[in-house]
Amino acid sequence: MPITTKDQPTLLHTPSDLDEQGRAKLSDSLNLLVADYFALYIKTKNYHWHMSGRHFRDYHLLLDEQAGQIFEVIDPIAERVRKLGFPTIHSVGEIGRKQRVKDNDDIYENPLDMLIDLQNENRELTKNLRASHKIADDVNDVATASLLEVYIDEAERRAWFLFEASRDVN
Repeated sequence: MPITTKDQPTLLHTPSDLDEQGRAKLSDSLNLLVADYFALYIKTKNYHWHMSGRHFRDYHLLLDEQAGQIFEVIDPIAERVRKLGFPTIHSVGEIGRKQRVKDNDDIYENPLDMLIDLQNENRELTKNLRASHKIADDVNDVATASLLEVYIDEAERRAWFLFEASRDVN
């Protein structure tokens, strides 16, 4: 017998002792983070590729390092959603609908503006990570909370490096 669309969500369900509604709310929050991380990765790589000016090498390398760190976070968060028993991001279109990171399609961006934009995006990501952490705490999901604590620290560090780098631009 073929699997119907109606049956598919139950086929992805993972048993858990955590509250079902709490897991659903947390999974929704984590999926927003997955979308944000994908969008921030692309934005960071965009600025990495289009960096110019006298600090080109330093900023180019900094943004490449940060993009790699951002990309590494996507899979563990998406897998956490699956461990909670829910589906995660399916497509680029879904990322576009869920992302809170603002796209930048400008042909040219001033290097200082790039650094400040990424600094602000990482600060906003930190707020969103903390909001997801609170949901994890509310449903007693220590595994997700623990994972998010590391990512909060990483986002704060990226924002700090971007802030310090932006003070040097003349």
